[in-house]
Amino acid sequence: MPIREVRPKLTLVVRMVASVGNYDYIFDYEFETDGLMRPKVGLSGILMVKGTTYENKNQVKKDKEGNEEELYGTILSENVIGVIHDHYVTFYLDLDVDGLDNSFVKVNLKRQETKPGQIKLSLYDPSEFHVINSGKTTRVGNPTGYKIVPRATAASLLDHDDPPQKRGAFTNNQIWATPYNMSEQWGGGFFTYQSHGDDTLAVWSERDRDIENKDIVVWYTLGFHHIPCQEDFPIMPTVSSSFDLKPTNFFERNPILQASPYFERDLPVCGTESVSA
Repeated sequence: MPIREVRPKLTLVVRMVASVGNYDYIFDYEFETDGLMRPKVGLSGILMVKGTTYENKNQVKKDKEGNEEELYGTILSENVIGVIHDHYVTFYLDLDVDGLDNSFVKVNLKRQETKPGQIKLSLYDPSEFHVINSGKTTRVGNPTGYKIVPRATAASLLDHDDPPQKRGAFTNNQIWATPYNMSEQWGGGFFTYQSHGDDTLAVWSERDRDIENKDIVVWYTLGFHHIPCQEDFPIMPTVSSSFDLKPTNFFERNPILQASPYFERDLPVCGTESVSA
């Protein structure tokens, strides 16, 4: 028989905005009716700029080989350069899938346990990254779990021995897995700008602790390479990226099928209203 029933997908959005220096960071946590969770980061605000004597790109000096002087940025307006920079936001994911005894696995054609729990994303190594509870299974025997679905991210261009990269070594990989430890909650340590890189996620991971059937934490880092353009000045449009936490054999079937269908009268309707002063 023809199927005549549909259900609109509803999303609950929990938003937080943090102003840090010259930037506004918009954090959205989207919770969808099919069990999917999508953390999303939006960047907006005022660019970091520096002054210059140049008013036009044609004025930039060139050497004998014709190479332009390195400006480390883009001329956005007369006498203004927008500086090239990066943004990294690390998410601390204490998932506790069906309890505390979780394992982090990298799934290729067959399940493979990853050690030591550090992942660099690669387009030429298609994989899935699951947090599972092998002690809890579905009726057909699959371990319950959630998987991380990566999206666009950026790897640091700094050398690992550079002091800034030692402090921000959590950007060396996009995905990490460590045992839960109450004192290990900030990927860059408590005082990133004042540290020597001795209390970071990279250091904790090198302790090579067991992450199989343990209370574990998965860390995911969103990265942005920002080469400013004129549209970003003086106030930039929001640039955003996200990743998904998707149920993988966590439910016995599509959970939306258990929900009652929605009708127009049940949904909130937004409109305009004139208010007299």
